[in-house]
Amino acid sequence: MDGYGGRRTKAERDAATVEVGYALVSAGFAAAVVFGAVGGPALLFDLPDLLSALLLRSGLALAAVVGVARVVSVLVRFRRGAQPSQPGRTSPDS
Repeated sequence: MDGYGGRRTKAERDAATVEVGYALVSAGFAAAVVFGAVGGPALLFDLPDLLSALLLRSGLALAAVVGVARVVSVLVRFRRGAQPSQPGRTSPDS
């Protein structure tokens, strides 16, 4: 981008689209893993109703928090330009 308010090139728009897609897919995966770890036992085992409800609600709440945090962290990292300076080369600190 040529500064603030400038037009983006097609490559920059494509990179942003790919990054948003990656953020959403990885957030969905992370949220599913957290929900499975926390709420999974309530679905697999015959637990008391109160404990089952508590695990399911906790799993849903934690999954939502993890999902949002993952999307935000990926997009903030992309916005800061944590990309290699030249295509095909890695950063020195990687």
